[in-house]
Amino acid sequence: MKKSTRNFYHEANQMKHFSWFERLHAYAYIGWPYFYISVGTDNHWLSKIIFPAIDLWYLIFPRKNDPNVHSLTVASHSMADTYHGKALPLDSAKQLVQVKEDITIEDLEQVIPYVDARALILKHPDHIVVLDCPCRVAQENPCLPLDVCLIVGEPFASFIREHHPDQSRWLTPDEAVTILEEEDARGHVHHAFFKDAMLGRFYAICNCCSCCCGAMRAQRNNIPMLASSGFLASVNIPLCEGCGTCVEYCQFGALSIIDGKCVVDEEKCMGCGVCVSKCEQGALSLKLAPSKGVPFELDKLMEEALSS
Repeated sequence: MKKSTRNFYHEANQMKHFSWFERLHAYAYIGWPYFYISVGTDNHWLSKIIFPAIDLWYLIFPRKNDPNVHSLTVASHSMADTYHGKALPLDSAKQLVQVKEDITIEDLEQVIPYVDARALILKHPDHIVVLDCPCRVAQENPCLPLDVCLIVGEPFASFIREHHPDQSRWLTPDEAVTILEEEDARGHVHHAFFKDAMLGRFYAICNCCSCCCGAMRAQRNNIPMLASSGFLASVNIPLCEGCGTCVEYCQFGALSIIDGKCVVDEEKCMGCGVCVSKCEQGALSLKLAPSKGVPFELDKLMEEALSS
């Protein structure tokens, strides 16, 4: 057994309710992410067998938190609770790769509105690995570059590096910031990802696009795998020239030009901030949107944790 595997399971052993099935699930996910994601994004022939089996499982054995699971749609939503992302503006994403000390903040139900996997526990946060994006690798003609998935902290970073040496490399925090900035310049969205199998907590920052990202595709199919950043795009009408550049870059189809001005569909907007950086007129900004949830702003969360 590899050292990183032993460390991962040592960490799992500290969790009272981490079952043998969850351990097996965890190893399958982190040990074979390309197979796992290719199946999950319906790019593998086994998808046609596995998805119906999962739906049937959740119908027969509903999640304890979801006693009213009675349909395939609800079953799929229940599955989405175990693997989900939180949209991040660039500055918030940068904070997560520039942490200098261990952090433990649990039960982030206001920030991460899902049943499972909503803790921020960073151990050795300066241990950062970049991995070739499994969602992009699964595509026939993926967007480039491939190496854009950031795995943050232990035991995850060492596990990925040791098990996938040809698809990953170590990064310094400054190099991670550079990747975030470059992906932002390409118009790609940052998401902090959480998963039950990843010890129920934050483990990665995905930097992806609507054409490749499995979570974004699920979101379009009404499976709620992504949470809003807690912000909404706001238009300064006098400054807007109706050029449409923001519309081209919006990964969620939330912007349109009507009567020569940008209009925001607040239902679709995830507050990622990509449009803000693309507007040369400075007509777009992000505003707090309480109805969309609480932003994942590390500095503020730390202040709240210390004061409580």
